[in-house]
Amino acid sequence: MIRNQPLEGIFKGKIIKLTDMGNIKEIMCIEKLSLDGFPIKKISKNEYMVIATGEVLEYKNYSENRAQSKEGLRKTFKKIRELINTNFTGEKNELAFTITYADNMTDTKVLYVDFKNFMKRLRWKYPKVEYMSIVEPQERGAWHCHVLLKFIDLEKIFIPNKEINEMWGNGFVRVNAIKSNVDNLGAYLSAYLGDVPVDFEDQENLEVLMRSGVIKVGQAINIKEVEIEGKKKKFIKGGRLHLYPTGMNIFRSSRGIKQPTKTYMRYDEAKKIVGASTPNYSTKINIIDDFGKSINSITYEQYNAKRSVK
Repeated sequence: MIRNQPLEGIFKGKIIKLTDMGNIKEIMCIEKLSLDGFPIKKISKNEYMVIATGEVLEYKNYSENRAQSKEGLRKTFKKIRELINTNFTGEKNELAFTITYADNMTDTKVLYVDFKNFMKRLRWKYPKVEYMSIVEPQERGAWHCHVLLKFIDLEKIFIPNKEINEMWGNGFVRVNAIKSNVDNLGAYLSAYLGDVPVDFEDQENLEVLMRSGVIKVGQAINIKEVEIEGKKKKFIKGGRLHLYPTGMNIFRSSRGIKQPTKTYMRYDEAKKIVGASTPNYSTKINIIDDFGKSINSITYEQYNAKRSVK
């Protein structure tokens, strides 16, 4: 991670992609490296050739376990963050729900049907509402569903927990106003999707994580610390990824949910749009092939209009 280091000298004149999410804007620049001596050549959808030896091999099939397609999941989570930041800003007509089951419900098909019926009942009383729903697997096997709502025809909204629980009818619903002082709602609300909170002093919590395969004996775990609502919490990075089944729709949204605007332009043109002289957040990712060769490099810069640059 690189913080507050402007890259005008490196990217000036280069074509970049600008993702406009309203208050948050992101610049992505790809540094295409030379492919001279690239060790493999794609032959077909399923096969590639090792150039040095002429050996023809098949691409690995990762469909059996979603954990083996972590990059695909991370792209999905990135899209979720972009959609949240584009559509939800903490206005008084927005709410966030967490829907849970009273029983240990593990069937995603049942979850989708139950959620569809829940939205029908909600829209019967509040017809002009847009939503995003995001499913989250629990370590014990059950599913939660996070729901973001925007009531288009209202200036502010309050729905008692009792009313929402009756509409849901399958367990419990926690209703929360979306806090306007959170300046990156996408990152804030998606904090639990790929990572798993862990309390090393809670023996029961550790036993659940071991039974679910999040923690394995003798295997190193990647811990990150995140400050949420003024409190520091520890998370196992990527610990939840293997709990998502292959091919499931992790999130759904109503038709009125807006897509972020993505435009290609020169870096210096993008800088005029984002406004701030330095990014609030910047990171560089090196793409490495199976042979350890660096084949590409991607740099992201993020600018947040609600956050002052220090």
